[in-house]
Amino acid sequence: MQFLIFILVYPFLWVISILPYRLFYGFSDVVFFIVYYVVGYRRKVVQNNLKLVFPEKEPSEIRRIEKAFFRHMCDMFLETVKTMNLSKEDVRKRYKVLNIDVLRELEKERSILIVCSHFANWEWNVSINNYVDSKGYAVYQKIGNVYFDNFIKKVRARWNTTLITQQQTVTTVVRNKRDGIKGIFGMVSDQSPQAHRAQYWTDFMGIRVPIFNGAETMARKLGLAVVFLKVSKVKRGYYQAEFITITENGKNTSENEITDTFLRLTEQQIREKPEHYLWTHKRWKHREKEPAPFAKIS
Repeated sequence: MQFLIFILVYPFLWVISILPYRLFYGFSDVVFFIVYYVVGYRRKVVQNNLKLVFPEKEPSEIRRIEKAFFRHMCDMFLETVKTMNLSKEDVRKRYKVLNIDVLRELEKERSILIVCSHFANWEWNVSINNYVDSKGYAVYQKIGNVYFDNFIKKVRARWNTTLITQQQTVTTVVRNKRDGIKGIFGMVSDQSPQAHRAQYWTDFMGIRVPIFNGAETMARKLGLAVVFLKVSKVKRGYYQAEFITITENGKNTSENEITDTFLRLTEQQIREKPEHYLWTHKRWKHREKEPAPFAKIS
C-alpha cells in the first residue's frame, strides 16, 4: 500500500516541481483557496494560537495575520516540492546567504550546530551546505512511508546533506570527532516535547510551556559551536539567511543559556513577521500543566 501511494503521488509532485514560477505560484493561489475557504484546514487552531500569544491585537489584525499565514504556508509547502528540481543557480538567487563567513570561521575550529525555528522557508536551509567545507547533516523525523522517506533523503542529498534522526545525532558527532571530521548539524528546535518528558519549562511568547532542550544538551556535552539561523522572507519566493552566533563553544555556557537565547531570537522573528511562523501546530497545548518540581525552581 505504501508503494502504491508513492507511485500515485510522485508523478503529481514532479509535475508541480517543474512548473514555471508564474504557473507555480498561480497554482499555490488555487491551493490556498481550497485549503483556507473550502477545507478550512486547522483554521481554528491558527486562530486560537494567534489570540493566545497576541491578546493585544484587534480581531481584524488577527484575521489579517491568519489569512497571510495560510497564503505563506501554501507557498512554503509547494516550495518544498519545488526542491525536487531546484537548480543551484535558482536557489542562490532565491535564497541568499548574507554572512556565510560566520560559519566558515567557526568550522575551522569545531563542528557546528545550527538551530532554527519553523519560520519562513526552513526547507531551503539545506542549500547552505554548498557554501561550507564541513559535512552537512539535517536532523529530521522519519516519514512513516518508507518510499517517501527514501525519496526525501535523495532530494536532500542533492545539497550535500545527510539526513539523521535525533537519536543518531550524538553518535554521529562523536564518530566524526574520532575520525577528524567536522560537521554542520541543522536542527529545527521549536518543537513541543511531551509534557511528562520535558526537562525545562519557561515562557515562549509570554506563555509558560515545556521546551525541547536537546540541542543545548548536545552542544554543552560535546563542545559544539551553536549558531541561530534567521531566515526572512523578502518577497514571494525569495528569502535571505543570516547567522547569529549563540556560542563558539557550548561547554562555556551556563545551563539554559543556549535555549533561552534561541527562544528570544525566535520570538523576535515572530513579532516582526507573525504571518511567516508555523501556526498550525498546537505549540502551546501543554500550558498550565507545569509539574510542581519545575514550578518551585522557576
